[in-house]
Amino acid sequence: MNANTSTTKLQPKARAADIVREYGPFDGAGQVHGVTHDGQRVWAATGAHLIAFDPASGATTRTLDIAADAGTAFDGTHLYQIAERRIDKIDPASGKVLASIPAPGDGYDSGLAWAEGSLWVGQYRDRKIHQVDPATGAVIRSIDSNRFVTGVTWVDGQLWHGTWEGEESDIRRIDPRSGEVLERLEMPAGTGVSGLESDGADLFYCGGGGSGKVRAVRRPKQAA
Repeated sequence: MNANTSTTKLQPKARAADIVREYGPFDGAGQVHGVTHDGQRVWAATGAHLIAFDPASGATTRTLDIAADAGTAFDGTHLYQIAERRIDKIDPASGKVLASIPAPGDGYDSGLAWAEGSLWVGQYRDRKIHQVDPATGAVIRSIDSNRFVTGVTWVDGQLWHGTWEGEESDIRRIDPRSGEVLERLEMPAGTGVSGLESDGADLFYCGGGGSGKVRAVRRPKQAA
């Protein structure tokens, strides 16, 4: 199945993003790229390191010295990290890279998520999200967006991604078949979303790019 259909319908009116907490900047980290959540800790990719922090206290609990310059994901056991033109599969206990696959954007990749047995990779300037085979790196299908794609996450069967163009950034829910925008959470002016991950409940964790911060944004309740 291929969902290469451009979004042509009018976008829904945005709601202001409800930022409930900020974390960082973190010691030695001038940037935050990808973020993920392992059920207890938030992980943030900061370029030369992958750090984990406790979302309750904000305290850093782990630092892995690995290349971490774009999206991050967690499959329930392993971490996945975009590093230059590849995606590394990482043992979170040791920090050892267990395997690598080519990244679909060949160095122009952004967000990363795990869902339905696949990796989902944002391709920033091409405005696409690719479903990728985690064993081979083969692209299974692609979804078009109408904005630059940053972080990507799935929660409760919903596909959300971050956007960031100029001084405008939002978090949006899209139809995973057509790419149609269904819902938008607008970040304050000058506040960008680099990485994006859900905690599986009512929060998104958003990488803040050059601010060096991670921001917790409340996920809207869905109608029954």
